[in-house]
Amino acid sequence: MGKNKEKKNVITGNPLVKTIGTQKIVVVLVIILLALFFCIMSPSFRKYSTVVSFFDYSYYVSFMAIGVTFALITGGVDLSIGTGMIACGLFGGYLITQKGMPVVVGIIASIALGLLFGLLNALLIAVMDLPPFIGSLGTMMVARGLGSILTGGLSITWPSSNSPQGWFRKIFKIHIGNIDFPIGVVFVVLAVIIMSVILNKSRPGRYIIAIGSNKEAAKLSGINVVRWQSLAYVISGLFTGVAGIAFSAIFQSIAPGTGAGVELDAIAGAIIGGTSMTGGYGTVVGTLLGVFVMSLLKTGLPYIGLQANWQQIITGIVLIVAVLIDVIKIVKAKRARSIEIG
Repeated sequence: MGKNKEKKNVITGNPLVKTIGTQKIVVVLVIILLALFFCIMSPSFRKYSTVVSFFDYSYYVSFMAIGVTFALITGGVDLSIGTGMIACGLFGGYLITQKGMPVVVGIIASIALGLLFGLLNALLIAVMDLPPFIGSLGTMMVARGLGSILTGGLSITWPSSNSPQGWFRKIFKIHIGNIDFPIGVVFVVLAVIIMSVILNKSRPGRYIIAIGSNKEAAKLSGINVVRWQSLAYVISGLFTGVAGIAFSAIFQSIAPGTGAGVELDAIAGAIIGGTSMTGGYGTVVGTLLGVFVMSLLKTGLPYIGLQANWQQIITGIVLIVAVLIDVIKIVKAKRARSIEIG
Protein backbone atom coordinates (compact mmCIF):
# COMPACT_ATOMS: atom_id res chain seq x y z
CA MET A 1 0.00 0.00 0.00
CA GLY A 2 2.84 2.36 0.94
CA LYS A 3 4.70 1.52 -2.27
CA ASN A 4 1.63 2.33 -4.38
CA LYS A 5 1.33 5.70 -2.64
CA GLU A 6 4.99 6.40 -3.29
CA LYS A 7 4.61 5.60 -7.00
CA LYS A 8 1.54 7.81 -7.20
CA ASN A 9 3.39 10.67 -5.51
CA VAL A 10 6.32 10.32 -7.93
CA ILE A 11 3.90 10.96 -10.82
CA THR A 12 1.55 13.52 -9.31
CA GLY A 13 4.34 15.19 -7.33
CA ASN A 14 6.48 15.75 -10.42
CA PRO A 15 7.02 19.55 -10.90
CA LEU A 16 6.20 19.34 -14.63
CA VAL A 17 2.99 17.38 -13.97
CA LYS A 18 2.03 19.87 -11.26
CA THR A 19 2.64 22.83 -13.59
CA ILE A 20 0.71 21.40 -16.55
CA GLY A 21 -1.94 19.52 -14.57
CA THR A 22 -2.75 15.81 -14.59
CA GLN A 23 -6.05 16.29 -16.40
CA LYS A 24 -4.49 18.29 -19.22
CA ILE A 25 -1.82 15.62 -19.73
CA VAL A 26 -4.50 12.92 -19.88
CA VAL A 27 -6.55 14.95 -22.39
CA VAL A 28 -3.47 15.48 -24.61
CA LEU A 29 -2.85 11.71 -24.55
CA VAL A 30 -6.50 11.13 -25.50
CA ILE A 31 -6.12 13.54 -28.45
CA ILE A 32 -2.99 11.70 -29.65
CA LEU A 33 -4.63 8.27 -29.28
CA LEU A 34 -7.79 9.40 -31.08
CA ALA A 35 -5.77 10.86 -33.96
CA LEU A 36 -3.73 7.63 -34.26
CA PHE A 37 -6.91 5.54 -34.13
CA PHE A 38 -8.58 7.47 -36.97
CA CYS A 39 -5.35 7.45 -39.02
CA ILE A 40 -5.11 3.66 -38.69
CA MET A 41 -8.80 3.06 -39.38
CA SER A 42 -9.11 5.38 -42.38
CA PRO A 43 -6.39 6.32 -44.91
CA SER A 44 -8.62 9.23 -46.03
CA PHE A 45 -8.33 10.75 -42.56
CA ARG A 46 -4.59 11.29 -43.09
CA LYS A 47 -5.15 13.99 -45.72
CA TYR A 48 -4.34 17.66 -45.14
CA SER A 49 -7.98 18.57 -45.87
CA THR A 50 -8.94 16.74 -42.66
CA VAL A 51 -6.75 19.11 -40.64
CA VAL A 52 -8.53 22.09 -42.24
CA SER A 53 -11.96 20.54 -41.49
CA PHE A 54 -10.87 19.87 -37.90
CA PHE A 55 -9.97 23.52 -37.33
CA ASP A 56 -13.06 24.78 -39.20
CA TYR A 57 -15.25 22.99 -36.68
CA SER A 58 -13.11 23.89 -33.68
CA TYR A 59 -13.17 27.68 -34.19
CA TYR A 60 -16.74 28.49 -33.24
CA VAL A 61 -16.96 25.71 -30.62
CA SER A 62 -13.71 26.98 -29.05
CA PHE A 63 -15.04 30.52 -28.71
CA MET A 64 -18.32 29.30 -27.20
CA ALA A 65 -16.41 27.01 -24.82
CA ILE A 66 -14.04 29.78 -23.68
CA GLY A 67 -17.02 31.93 -22.73
CA VAL A 68 -19.10 29.21 -21.09
CA THR A 69 -16.11 28.17 -18.96
CA PHE A 70 -16.60 31.35 -16.93
CA ALA A 71 -20.30 30.60 -16.40
CA LEU A 72 -19.49 27.02 -15.36
CA ILE A 73 -16.82 28.17 -12.90
CA THR A 74 -19.47 30.23 -11.05
CA GLY A 75 -21.43 27.00 -10.58
CA GLY A 76 -23.88 27.89 -13.34
CA VAL A 77 -24.31 27.08 -17.01
CA ASP A 78 -25.20 28.91 -20.22
CA LEU A 79 -27.46 26.89 -22.53
CA SER A 80 -28.13 29.84 -24.84
CA ILE A 81 -24.72 29.90 -26.57
CA GLY A 82 -25.70 27.58 -29.45
CA THR A 83 -28.86 29.33 -30.63
CA GLY A 84 -27.32 32.65 -29.57
CA MET A 85 -24.38 32.08 -31.91
CA ILE A 86 -26.76 31.45 -34.83
CA ALA A 87 -28.87 34.52 -33.97
CA CYS A 88 -25.72 36.69 -33.87
CA GLY A 89 -24.61 35.37 -37.26
CA LEU A 90 -28.07 35.92 -38.73
CA PHE A 91 -28.31 39.47 -37.36
CA GLY A 92 -24.91 40.52 -38.70
CA GLY A 93 -25.57 38.86 -42.06
CA TYR A 94 -29.00 40.47 -42.30
CA LEU A 95 -27.52 43.95 -41.85
CA ILE A 96 -24.88 43.26 -44.52
CA THR A 97 -26.94 41.52 -47.19
CA GLN A 98 -30.38 43.03 -46.65
CA LYS A 99 -29.52 46.53 -45.43
CA GLY A 100 -26.31 47.09 -47.38
CA MET A 101 -24.16 47.69 -44.31
CA PRO A 102 -20.36 47.17 -44.38
CA VAL A 103 -19.03 43.88 -43.00
CA VAL A 104 -17.45 45.75 -40.06
CA VAL A 105 -20.94 46.87 -38.97
CA GLY A 106 -22.19 43.26 -39.23
CA ILE A 107 -19.30 42.05 -37.08
CA ILE A 108 -19.88 44.73 -34.42
CA ALA A 109 -23.64 44.02 -34.46
CA SER A 110 -23.03 40.29 -33.98
CA ILE A 111 -20.82 40.93 -30.95
CA ALA A 112 -23.29 43.50 -29.57
CA LEU A 113 -26.18 41.03 -29.82
CA GLY A 114 -24.06 38.38 -28.08
CA LEU A 115 -23.41 40.86 -25.26
CA LEU A 116 -27.16 41.52 -25.00
CA PHE A 117 -27.79 37.78 -24.58
CA GLY A 118 -25.11 37.76 -21.89
CA LEU A 119 -26.74 40.71 -20.13
CA LEU A 120 -30.13 38.99 -20.28
CA ASN A 121 -28.64 35.88 -18.68
CA ALA A 122 -26.95 38.06 -16.04
CA LEU A 123 -30.27 39.76 -15.24
CA LEU A 124 -32.17 36.48 -14.96
CA ILE A 125 -29.51 34.46 -13.11
CA ALA A 126 -27.34 36.87 -11.12
CA VAL A 127 -29.86 39.65 -10.37
CA MET A 128 -33.19 37.78 -10.26
CA ASP A 129 -31.54 34.63 -8.85
CA LEU A 130 -33.22 32.20 -11.26
CA PRO A 131 -31.58 28.76 -11.55
CA PRO A 132 -28.93 29.01 -14.34
CA PHE A 133 -30.53 26.13 -16.23
CA ILE A 134 -33.92 27.88 -16.37
CA GLY A 135 -32.57 31.38 -17.00
CA SER A 136 -30.26 30.39 -19.86
CA LEU A 137 -32.92 28.07 -21.30
CA GLY A 138 -35.25 31.07 -21.53
CA THR A 139 -32.53 33.10 -23.27
CA MET A 140 -31.92 30.18 -25.63
CA MET A 141 -35.57 30.24 -26.71
CA VAL A 142 -35.50 34.03 -27.11
CA ALA A 143 -32.38 33.78 -29.28
CA ARG A 144 -33.90 31.06 -31.44
CA GLY A 145 -37.10 33.04 -32.04
CA LEU A 146 -35.26 36.32 -32.60
CA GLY A 147 -33.05 34.79 -35.30
CA SER A 148 -36.11 33.63 -37.24
CA ILE A 149 -37.94 36.95 -36.84
CA LEU A 150 -34.96 38.99 -38.03
CA THR A 151 -34.67 37.08 -41.30
CA GLY A 152 -38.30 36.14 -41.86
CA GLY A 153 -37.38 32.48 -41.55
CA LEU A 154 -34.94 32.67 -44.48
CA SER A 155 -31.30 31.59 -44.54
CA ILE A 156 -28.67 34.33 -44.57
CA THR A 157 -25.42 34.28 -46.54
CA TRP A 158 -22.51 36.53 -45.58
CA PRO A 159 -20.33 37.87 -48.47
CA SER A 160 -18.28 35.16 -50.21
CA SER A 161 -14.49 35.13 -50.05
CA ASN A 162 -14.32 36.29 -53.70
CA SER A 163 -16.38 39.44 -53.11
CA PRO A 164 -14.86 42.78 -51.98
CA GLN A 165 -16.47 42.38 -48.55
CA GLY A 166 -15.38 38.76 -48.14
CA TRP A 167 -12.14 39.75 -46.40
CA PHE A 168 -13.50 38.69 -42.99
CA ARG A 169 -13.39 35.01 -44.06
CA LYS A 170 -9.61 35.33 -44.43
CA ILE A 171 -9.39 35.95 -40.69
CA PHE A 172 -9.97 32.23 -40.21
CA LYS A 173 -8.74 30.66 -43.46
CA ILE A 174 -6.62 31.93 -46.32
CA HIS A 175 -6.26 30.28 -49.71
CA ILE A 176 -2.77 30.33 -51.26
CA GLY A 177 -2.37 28.40 -54.48
CA ASN A 178 -4.30 25.17 -53.98
CA ILE A 179 -3.84 25.07 -50.22
CA ASP A 180 -6.06 26.39 -47.41
CA PHE A 181 -4.26 27.65 -44.32
CA PRO A 182 -6.37 27.58 -41.10
CA ILE A 183 -4.89 30.74 -39.58
CA GLY A 184 -7.91 31.19 -37.30
CA VAL A 185 -6.16 28.94 -34.77
CA VAL A 186 -3.84 31.90 -34.03
CA PHE A 187 -6.81 34.02 -32.89
CA VAL A 188 -8.24 31.15 -30.84
CA VAL A 189 -4.90 30.71 -29.05
CA LEU A 190 -4.69 34.48 -28.44
CA ALA A 191 -8.19 34.42 -26.93
CA VAL A 192 -7.18 31.49 -24.70
CA ILE A 193 -4.06 33.33 -23.48
CA ILE A 194 -5.94 36.57 -22.76
CA MET A 195 -8.83 34.87 -20.96
CA SER A 196 -6.43 32.63 -18.99
CA VAL A 197 -4.68 35.73 -17.68
CA ILE A 198 -8.03 37.34 -16.80
CA LEU A 199 -9.22 34.20 -15.01
CA ASN A 200 -6.04 33.42 -13.08
CA LYS A 201 -4.25 36.76 -12.63
CA SER A 202 -6.97 39.40 -12.31
CA ARG A 203 -9.29 40.32 -9.46
CA PRO A 204 -12.50 39.62 -11.48
CA GLY A 205 -11.20 36.14 -12.32
CA ARG A 206 -10.39 35.37 -8.68
CA TYR A 207 -13.82 36.62 -7.61
CA ILE A 208 -15.56 34.44 -10.24
CA ILE A 209 -13.66 31.39 -8.93
CA ALA A 210 -14.52 32.35 -5.33
CA ILE A 211 -18.24 32.56 -6.17
CA GLY A 212 -18.15 29.08 -7.69
CA SER A 213 -16.22 27.66 -4.73
CA ASN A 214 -18.64 28.98 -2.11
CA LYS A 215 -21.19 31.65 -2.98
CA GLU A 216 -22.22 32.39 0.62
CA ALA A 217 -18.62 32.63 1.82
CA ALA A 218 -17.89 34.99 -1.10
CA LYS A 219 -20.79 37.23 0.00
CA LEU A 220 -19.60 37.24 3.62
CA SER A 221 -16.07 38.18 2.53
CA GLY A 222 -17.41 41.33 0.86
CA ILE A 223 -17.39 40.20 -2.77
CA ASN A 224 -20.15 41.75 -4.88
CA VAL A 225 -21.56 38.42 -6.05
CA VAL A 226 -24.18 39.92 -8.38
CA ARG A 227 -21.60 42.04 -10.22
CA TRP A 228 -19.01 39.32 -10.77
CA GLN A 229 -21.49 36.55 -11.50
CA SER A 230 -23.06 38.90 -14.06
CA LEU A 231 -19.62 39.45 -15.60
CA ALA A 232 -19.21 35.70 -16.13
CA TYR A 233 -22.41 35.58 -18.21
CA VAL A 234 -21.50 38.76 -20.09
CA ILE A 235 -18.18 37.13 -21.03
CA SER A 236 -20.10 34.06 -22.19
CA GLY A 237 -22.34 36.33 -24.29
CA LEU A 238 -19.36 38.18 -25.75
CA PHE A 239 -17.81 34.94 -26.98
CA THR A 240 -21.19 33.81 -28.29
CA GLY A 241 -21.08 36.82 -30.61
CA VAL A 242 -17.49 36.04 -31.63
CA ALA A 243 -18.50 32.42 -32.30
CA GLY A 244 -21.31 33.74 -34.54
CA ILE A 245 -18.72 35.57 -36.66
CA ALA A 246 -16.50 32.45 -36.83
CA PHE A 247 -19.50 30.33 -37.86
CA SER A 248 -20.43 32.87 -40.55
CA ALA A 249 -16.86 32.88 -41.88
CA ILE A 250 -16.65 29.08 -42.15
CA PHE A 251 -20.08 28.20 -43.57
CA GLN A 252 -21.66 29.60 -46.72
CA SER A 253 -25.11 30.17 -45.22
CA ILE A 254 -26.82 30.27 -41.83
CA ALA A 255 -30.29 28.80 -41.33
CA PRO A 256 -32.71 30.15 -38.67
CA GLY A 257 -33.81 27.71 -36.00
CA THR A 258 -30.49 25.86 -35.92
CA GLY A 259 -27.77 25.86 -33.26
CA ALA A 260 -29.66 23.92 -30.57
CA GLY A 261 -27.36 21.17 -29.30
CA VAL A 262 -24.11 22.84 -30.40
CA GLU A 263 -23.81 24.30 -26.90
CA LEU A 264 -23.39 20.77 -25.55
CA ASP A 265 -20.20 20.33 -27.58
CA ALA A 266 -18.78 23.50 -26.00
CA ILE A 267 -19.90 22.54 -22.48
CA ALA A 268 -18.54 19.01 -22.96
CA GLY A 269 -15.23 20.46 -24.13
CA ALA A 270 -14.98 22.61 -20.99
CA ILE A 271 -15.81 19.68 -18.69
CA ILE A 272 -13.41 17.30 -20.47
CA GLY A 273 -10.74 19.98 -20.04
CA GLY A 274 -11.23 19.95 -16.27
CA THR A 275 -13.85 22.62 -15.54
CA SER A 276 -15.99 21.46 -12.63
CA MET A 277 -19.77 21.26 -13.13
CA THR A 278 -20.23 22.36 -9.51
CA GLY A 279 -18.07 25.44 -10.00
CA GLY A 280 -14.96 26.77 -8.34
CA TYR A 281 -12.42 25.35 -10.75
CA GLY A 282 -11.58 25.47 -14.44
CA THR A 283 -8.88 26.43 -16.90
CA VAL A 284 -9.26 28.02 -20.32
CA VAL A 285 -6.31 26.03 -21.68
CA GLY A 286 -7.96 22.81 -20.50
CA THR A 287 -11.18 23.90 -22.20
CA LEU A 288 -9.38 24.31 -25.54
CA LEU A 289 -7.88 20.82 -25.21
CA GLY A 290 -11.35 19.44 -24.42
CA VAL A 291 -12.75 21.14 -27.52
CA PHE A 292 -10.00 19.49 -29.58
CA VAL A 293 -11.23 16.09 -28.32
CA MET A 294 -14.79 16.94 -29.40
CA SER A 295 -13.54 18.29 -32.75
CA LEU A 296 -11.55 15.12 -33.41
CA LEU A 297 -14.62 13.00 -32.73
CA LYS A 298 -16.83 15.14 -35.00
CA THR A 299 -14.20 15.13 -37.76
CA GLY A 300 -13.03 11.52 -37.44
CA LEU A 301 -16.20 9.50 -36.83
CA PRO A 302 -17.60 9.98 -40.38
CA TYR A 303 -14.31 8.60 -41.77
CA ILE A 304 -14.94 5.26 -40.06
CA GLY A 305 -18.49 5.04 -41.37
CA LEU A 306 -20.46 6.35 -38.38
CA GLN A 307 -23.31 8.63 -39.39
CA ALA A 308 -24.78 11.63 -37.55
CA ASN A 309 -27.00 9.63 -35.15
CA TRP A 310 -24.06 7.52 -33.95
CA GLN A 311 -21.95 10.66 -33.62
CA GLN A 312 -24.55 12.14 -31.27
CA ILE A 313 -24.62 8.95 -29.18
CA ILE A 314 -20.83 8.88 -28.83
CA THR A 315 -20.73 12.60 -28.02
CA GLY A 316 -23.36 11.98 -25.32
CA ILE A 317 -21.34 9.10 -23.86
CA VAL A 318 -18.18 11.25 -23.79
CA LEU A 319 -20.10 14.00 -21.95
CA ILE A 320 -21.50 11.50 -19.41
CA VAL A 321 -18.02 10.04 -18.78
CA ALA A 322 -16.56 13.54 -18.33
CA VAL A 323 -19.26 14.46 -15.79
CA LEU A 324 -18.78 11.16 -13.93
CA ILE A 325 -15.04 11.83 -13.66
CA ASP A 326 -15.86 15.28 -12.27
CA VAL A 327 -18.29 13.76 -9.74
CA ILE A 328 -15.69 11.18 -8.65
CA LYS A 329 -13.11 13.96 -8.14
CA ILE A 330 -15.60 15.94 -6.02
CA VAL A 331 -16.45 12.90 -3.87
CA LYS A 332 -12.75 12.15 -3.33
CA ALA A 333 -12.06 15.78 -2.37
CA LYS A 334 -14.95 15.72 0.15
CA ARG A 335 -13.69 12.48 1.67
CA ALA A 336 -10.17 13.91 1.97
CA ARG A 337 -11.55 17.00 3.75
CA SER A 338 -13.65 14.89 6.14
CA ILE A 339 -10.60 12.77 6.99
CA GLU A 340 -8.56 15.92 7.69
CA ILE A 341 -11.31 17.31 9.95
CA GLY A 342 -11.72 13.93 11.65
